[in-house]
Amino acid sequence: MPTSSPNIERSKLSAPLVTVAVPSFNQGHFLEQALASLLAQDVPLEVFVVDGGSTDNSLEVISRFEDRLAGWRSNKDDGQAAAINEGIARGSAPYVCWLNSDDWLLPGALARLMAALERSPEAPMAYGRCWNHDEATGARRRVWVEPFQESRLALRCIISQPATLIRRPCWDKVGGVDPKLHMTMDYDLWWRLYKANGPPLFIEDFVAVNRVHDGTKTRNQRRLHYKEAIALVRKHHGHVPLKWWIAQPYAVWFKGGVKWLLGQLG
Repeated sequence: MPTSSPNIERSKLSAPLVTVAVPSFNQGHFLEQALASLLAQDVPLEVFVVDGGSTDNSLEVISRFEDRLAGWRSNKDDGQAAAINEGIARGSAPYVCWLNSDDWLLPGALARLMAALERSPEAPMAYGRCWNHDEATGARRRVWVEPFQESRLALRCIISQPATLIRRPCWDKVGGVDPKLHMTMDYDLWWRLYKANGPPLFIEDFVAVNRVHDGTKTRNQRRLHYKEAIALVRKHHGHVPLKWWIAQPYAVWFKGGVKWLLGQLG
């Protein structure tokens, strides 16, 4: 049965500066860290948890944070992108972002991104550096993030989604994320924000952590990921660099080859 919570009074949020959507589905074991990292930020937020009808302990986790959330709901929905758009539409703060329930923010992240945007009013969004955290080993490595150039964005996604902050008018102008996309909604959004509003702003600070684990869509649906990405590059950049045609079969083969080898050794 669908469950939800009404918005808490606006006065309790001290005029929120950032609206955050937290899409989640059966990731209760990660959700607590994501919410705690948000609510520890040193800027006033309105956080909306948009849960796809989880059957694990997600609702128990949400209940522990309920008095600090702007709202939440838990029911079957139309997927991650639609949930993100829904969560952000429920708020009204001048800056927006989303945080997937398996990622988390570093202390002071949103304040750093917001300060950068205040200094550069022409930029539609700001992004910083991000860590990949391997859930199996605990190891961390840098996500490939670099200063913005269209030619570089055409070669790979050089912006890491958890490490971003977007101006609401720019978000509204492009209509948020595309609910038809399942793997590359963020990559598509960066292209559309850039085309409609100009280049995003890069800062050197590490501001977020991307959790790498066996349940991620990117790890389990590699072929679909490349198919969507190639179509987006063709659409937004006009042609597809050779790199994509070389990397696609290698990435798919490599994952399959590693699984085969482990099976032989196993």
